[in-house]
Amino acid sequence: MATNTKGKALTITNPACLVDGSDSEFRHLVSGLLPFAARLLSVRDGFGSLIGLTGVQYSLIRSIAHLSQQGEVTVNQLAEHLHLSGPFVTVETGKLKKLGLIDKKAHPEDKRKMLLTVAAAGSRLLNELTPVQQRINDVLFEGVTRTEFKVLCSVVDRLVVNGDRAALDLAHLLARQQKA
Repeated sequence: MATNTKGKALTITNPACLVDGSDSEFRHLVSGLLPFAARLLSVRDGFGSLIGLTGVQYSLIRSIAHLSQQGEVTVNQLAEHLHLSGPFVTVETGKLKKLGLIDKKAHPEDKRKMLLTVAAAGSRLLNELTPVQQRINDVLFEGVTRTEFKVLCSVVDRLVVNGDRAALDLAHLLARQQKA
């Protein structure tokens, strides 16, 4: 077990995250990220609520609109983009289809894949929400410079991948503990 110069156990051993042999700055970062993540979820849920959807449904329809700008969107692509399970995305996009907000149809070349597009009614809802999103997102990222934003985007991409791996590691540890 790694310790600092005073013999206290460190919660991280990655040298990049230690300042003068201490994990205090790391703890400060995590303590700040947790409430920010909670605020992001609250904002997402609020955006959904404003257009009569759950937060997850809002994320799905917004992501379909975003990903559609780059080409076809499948259920699996959407699930991967949002780090959700395919079956969950299938169920939730089914609800959005019933509401008339998205269209789902079999891929012409691979009938196992479902293509997703935002329907006209879904586009109208997203367009109505845009001014509110702009206002709230501007507040969320007020004072962040362009350089900081670019660094943040790069770091978050890596942290999401690392977070998936860390969660899997922890799940395996918990499973082993429950078997013991």
